[in-house]
Parts: sequence; C-alpha cells; structure tokens
Amino acid sequence: MRLWDVHPGYLNRQSLLGEHRELHGLVAVVVGMKKGYARHPETLRWAGYGWALRQRHRLLVCEMALRGYAHRSPVVTRSAKGAWPPVYVDPPGEQYRLLRGKYVDREGGRIPLPESAHQLWSHHKYSVLARGTALYREIGREVAASPPAEGGDFSALALRLTELLRTPPTEGGIRNAAQHMWGYLPEGAGRAGTDPGAWPLRRLLRETQRRAVAARPPYLIRSTALSELMAWL
Repeated sequence: MRLWDVHPGYLNRQSLLGEHRELHGLVAVVVGMKKGYARHPETLRWAGYGWALRQRHRLLVCEMALRGYAHRSPVVTRSAKGAWPPVYVDPPGEQYRLLRGKYVDREGGRIPLPESAHQLWSHHKYSVLARGTALYREIGREVAASPPAEGGDFSALALRLTELLRTPPTEGGIRNAAQHMWGYLPEGAGRAGTDPGAWPLRRLLRETQRRAVAARPPYLIRSTALSELMAWL
C-alpha cells in the first residue's frame, strides 16, 4: 500500500491508477475500521485525516481526467477539515528519487521527474502563483539564486512546494494563475482573438486544460497547476 505526497502528475499511468485503487482501500480500512493493513505506516499516518484523504483523491481524479480516464467512485470522508498528516513515510525529495528508480526503462508521468531545483520550480510556478504573487516572487528569487546544475539537493524545496500545494488557493488566485496559463497557450491553440476574462472559472480551467492537452506546449503541459487547481473548485 502506498500513497504518494508529490503531485500526481509525476506518476505514470500504472502508479496513478494504482494509487487511486489503494486510496480507496485505505479509506475502507480507516473509515470502516477494517483490520486489513490496520498497522501499516500509511494507515497510521492517514488515520483521522479524512478530509485530506478526500482531497488527495480529488487531486488523483483531476489528474486522471486530464489524461482521459473516467472516474465513478467518490470519497466522502471529511474528518479534520483543512488538516494533513504531519508525517511522511518518505519525505517528498526522497519520493522523487524512489520514483526515478521505479521508472528506469519504463514510461514516466505527464511531468518529468525533476533533476534540479530549477526544474522542480518550473513545474510548480503556476500552482504557487495561485497561492499568492508575493510567495511566487519570493520562491522564484530563491531558486534563481541557487546553482542551476542537475543532481543537486533540492529536498528542502520539494518539501516546501508539496506542503504549499496542500494550502487551498483563493478563487482570485486560481483565476490569476489560469489567465497566466492561458496566455502561454500557442496561437495555434485558438487563443488568439478569444477573451476568457468573463468566463466562469471552471470553464476557464477546462478550456485551458483542453487546449493545452491538444497543443502540448512543453512548459504548460508540465505544470502541476494544469490539473491541481481544478481539485479546489
């Protein structure tokens, strides 16, 4: 049994669908008080955090939808609203290393596993922008001042970004990030001559997703925000 903490976009198809199945199994153990896996480390750390399990499920489902997978099994548990487990089986930085080893000679996820702090930040920029422009600028400056070489230790940044993405963005923050993403769509994606400013937020996100998946601009298709922001609406 394994629930990852890094963004589901880094998971390949097998891992993404596998975590979805295992999350439902974990909910059955935690909520239904079933004995199977009752002492498993994942069970122990998620016990009492029903709202967080539901939100992780929403993140998985939104990533699955972006990749074209249907979903018909909701999670309704909501205990400890707004709280996440304070411990990890493996910290986020280590999870990237584990996934890299797991995916040797296998397909990767929608987002390539980061090799440096700069790559990791480039994937998370719009998600952080949705949480606040000041925070976006602060982390951007810190990353810009760090060595750009691959292979460096970015575990502190990985932990910070993982926990930031557990913070609900405001609707205004989501719209700001979505409009920035919309502006990054290529002209060939039908962006030219279209003004999405008055669109309902959900439509703006869905249209951005649809056109990004069709056109696949590298910078945008590798963004955590492309699926993650929808999970908060």
